[in-house]
Amino acid sequence: MEKLVIEGGRPLKGDVKISGSKNAALPILAATLLTQDTCVIRNVPKLRDTMTMLRLLRSLGKIVEFHKNEVIISQRGKLSPVADYKLVSTMRGSFCVMGPLLARLRQAQVSLPGGCVIGVRPVDLHLKGFQALGAKLRIDGGYVYATAKQLRGASIYLGGLFGSSVLATGNVMMAATLAKGLTVIESAACEPEVTDLGNFLVAMGAKVTGQGTPQVTVHGVKHLHGAEYTIESDRIEAGTFMLAAAATHGDVTIHGTNFNELFVLIDQLEKCGVKITRGKNTLRVKCLKKKMQPASVTTYPYPGFPTDLQAQFMALMAVTPGLSVITEKVFPDRFIHIAELNRMGASIRREGNIAIIEGVKTLHGAPVMASDLRASAALVIAGLAAAGRTEIHRVYHLERGYENMDAKLSKLGAKIYREKE
Repeated sequence: MEKLVIEGGRPLKGDVKISGSKNAALPILAATLLTQDTCVIRNVPKLRDTMTMLRLLRSLGKIVEFHKNEVIISQRGKLSPVADYKLVSTMRGSFCVMGPLLARLRQAQVSLPGGCVIGVRPVDLHLKGFQALGAKLRIDGGYVYATAKQLRGASIYLGGLFGSSVLATGNVMMAATLAKGLTVIESAACEPEVTDLGNFLVAMGAKVTGQGTPQVTVHGVKHLHGAEYTIESDRIEAGTFMLAAAATHGDVTIHGTNFNELFVLIDQLEKCGVKITRGKNTLRVKCLKKKMQPASVTTYPYPGFPTDLQAQFMALMAVTPGLSVITEKVFPDRFIHIAELNRMGASIRREGNIAIIEGVKTLHGAPVMASDLRASAALVIAGLAAAGRTEIHRVYHLERGYENMDAKLSKLGAKIYREKE
């Protein structure tokens, strides 16, 4: 096992290219289960999570080739309807194979994904959608068993306690592509990753409209064919590098970004005093320490402030003078990183789903423990901004969602490297 070591206090400067979206790649890869034909998926980031999904696809009967961010997925034999616990339990996103398996094979046996360190994330909306399409469900021994003689279109409301679910929207949308008749998904998630999935399904011959809006319609077809598709860039990775540039008072140009997908973050950073210049598929982020101002943000489903950038934004506010407030409305328990940031000298206290941050002049390097993917990114940002040496343990969390992050940061001037535990 390795730890990540950062010797902080160096402004980030230069250019960085953003990888393909992890949160779009996982359901898109799962969607290849809907056809026997060959699919070619490009701009797939090489991450722990995408590699887990590819192993899961192989275990289900797919033939998978991966080379230089391009995945070729084909099939010769029969598919298995059983998604094994050993793979599904390691990554929540792998539950999205259930919709395609149920649609294609009329049966599926998928392990429940289990708990999550950022809070309770049940699969009830997924199951609600499958039942509305006519599937019979039972849960036994930690597995969800689903069968259907014929899935049939339905009107389905997928709003949850904390808003819409990206994974449930995608899962039900995939199941509906081969259902008989019209499916209307109300309160669908509007995230760009849902749009990306919907566009891939259309490329496969599905009749999907409204992806990226609160109402998605799917006209079922008899079969889908293979397709070639390029995944969009990762807006969360782009946002993470923007926040890292701001926290180190650097000057970074980020390539492969969509301005509209990052508008809410850009708006907040500009209010804080960060200068952001828009180019053709680029964003230049320049920050002067003396101009920084505190902020108050609340996370919401897209197009609101992303919960997946909450921890990273907190790291920036920890070194921004004044009082900042962050309210978490998507995953109210997503605050485990507070304790680790405070170990580095931050002044943060939690009151329910609200974090109150009193900005300090500087953070100080310390040994810290990553608890989840986005918390690990926040600790990297804190380490880059801190004085002295920071050691981040359980770095495998970072590898779940950021492709070659330490190498990209090194090219921007960071002193960051790995050591054996």
